[in-house]
Amino acid sequence: MYNGKKVIAVLPAYNAALTLEKTYNEIPLDLVDEVILCDDASNDDTLEVARSIGIRHLIRHEKNKGYGGNQKSLYNKALELKGDIVIMLHPDYQYTPKLIPAMVNIIGDDLYPVVLGSRILGKGALKGGMPLYKYIANRFLTFTQNLLINYKLSEYHTGYRAFGREVLESINYNSNSDDFVFDNEMLSQIIYAGFDIGEVTCPTKYFEEASSINLTRSTKYGLGVLRVSLGHFFQRLGIAKLRMYQKPD
Repeated sequence: MYNGKKVIAVLPAYNAALTLEKTYNEIPLDLVDEVILCDDASNDDTLEVARSIGIRHLIRHEKNKGYGGNQKSLYNKALELKGDIVIMLHPDYQYTPKLIPAMVNIIGDDLYPVVLGSRILGKGALKGGMPLYKYIANRFLTFTQNLLINYKLSEYHTGYRAFGREVLESINYNSNSDDFVFDNEMLSQIIYAGFDIGEVTCPTKYFEEASSINLTRSTKYGLGVLRVSLGHFFQRLGIAKLRMYQKPD
């Protein structure tokens, strides 16, 4: 625990058998109270590896629900377990678990209720292997989003995030997409609800075993991001009343 707050790491897993143990071994278990893994109908031995390394809280989707659907199951379980600080960490080892203490510290000391691990702060994104087209798309989308959403982040597209309990309880994340745009919808909801977001520099690691979406899926994601940003813009002006910005039941 940190300052009396229960810390939970949640791992959205899909075909992560080759990298899961390496990721798990770097989680600071002296600080993290519980680890939850959701296996989204993997085709490999992800669930067996998770059991063998001692992860107690396991969720198994019999049918693939998608990246967003995976996270919904994880956050719902984390709230059920009374988590006060919830860190979402990819088990493909693309993001280093060694940043968990810093992210927990920021939330636990009430500096920010949300923390993102940014690959763009500093100059490490391209050096770490981020494909050039993804880097350019990231910068373009982030610039556009900062204008439409009226906020300022170095990037909206990192998969490394930490939340205080009150944030998860205040936004209607269960109404979001089950696809990759879930992450973007969640940030839009957080900003619309008035929560501040902190960022920490995160090393970039692209390698063969790390999960990544192809150009077609990336294009679909980019269009979804623009849709979310425009929706936020119209919601902020009072022109639209979208369900995703309503408080959860």
